[in-house]
Amino acid sequence: MARALYIHWPFCLAKCPYCDFNSHVRDRVDHAAWQDGLLADMRHEHALAGGEPLDSIFFGGGTPSLMPPALVARLLEEAEKLWGFAPGIEITLEGNPSSVEAANYAALASVGVNRVSLGIQALDNETLRFLGRLHDAGEGLAALDVAQTHFDRVSFDLIYARPGQSLDGWRAELSQALSYGTGHLSLYQLTIEPGTRFETMVRKGDFTPLDEDACADMFALTREMTATAGLPAYEISNHARPGEESRHNLTYWRYQDYCGIGPGAHGRRGGVATVRHRKPENWLAGIDARRHGVVEERGLGLSEQASEAMLMGLRLREGVDLDVMAKRFGHRPAQLCDTSKADFYERQGLIRREGSWIGVTEAGMCLLDGLLGELVPSSLVEG
Repeated sequence: MARALYIHWPFCLAKCPYCDFNSHVRDRVDHAAWQDGLLADMRHEHALAGGEPLDSIFFGGGTPSLMPPALVARLLEEAEKLWGFAPGIEITLEGNPSSVEAANYAALASVGVNRVSLGIQALDNETLRFLGRLHDAGEGLAALDVAQTHFDRVSFDLIYARPGQSLDGWRAELSQALSYGTGHLSLYQLTIEPGTRFETMVRKGDFTPLDEDACADMFALTREMTATAGLPAYEISNHARPGEESRHNLTYWRYQDYCGIGPGAHGRRGGVATVRHRKPENWLAGIDARRHGVVEERGLGLSEQASEAMLMGLRLREGVDLDVMAKRFGHRPAQLCDTSKADFYERQGLIRREGSWIGVTEAGMCLLDGLLGELVPSSLVEG
């Protein structure tokens, strides 16, 4: 069963204009109530998905670096009591690189966090203001330095393909980012998500997103520069030194079971999809009423599971093994991937095949969404 645990902390100091994650701004947070709620939610999941020791834990958000270290310690203590920890467990915490949060890094490391992922997002102040970030460039780099002092494994995020950004400008920024020597980088193209403030601004004509050709050039440059620096892409937006890949995120992309607790958290356990209440107050009400925050549990048919596994696995450089997938989900390999289209796109150099393995090539990754729609049969996508 599940060997990974996701813990969602939904609170932020401000809502970024590009963000469509389940994050909320509140004047006051009752940490005692949240500790009680997260422990109850965790125990509920363990009762249904107990089993092997945990291989990874991920504190996501929101801004988990705002959590008191004592609360993080209590949650880790309970997770170890319930599941046990596998040797070398990866425990990641996401954070914003403010001086306030950086002051917590030593304490977080002392309670067991051994990997951090920092939302630096940009390396110049003008862009950070545009993105609605509360830190400036100097503060972000200072926090990165503190993180590298306290944690063996450090990753940070950057957003590129921003309005008006040039290819040379991104080359210089990425070169600077690579010079800091972290073993992992998450590099995301700016996407205008529905329901965000950026969507409203684009609709009003406040700014125009970068055109597709420029985005494609930046994507290709990103892959080339990270590979040359020894951090090749192992997923469409994630780059790491060999062995530094996010073990927790690989759980998702390889379609393995994981438990998700906290507001809005999703999970997969034994062919069942779980969803928690998104709004913090509704999640707390669920805890009070039932001692868990689940709002929906839905059994997934084998075809739907196979579809999800294909769509996730093809994001990875390693691709998927169709024979293994077929055995796992009770399908023939030809049912999982359109053979004639695979032949066509292989001739175009967009996918590669070796035995029963299939994966997307470097040339194909910038066309990933379209390729997925072509390769994964619609009967699977529709479940």
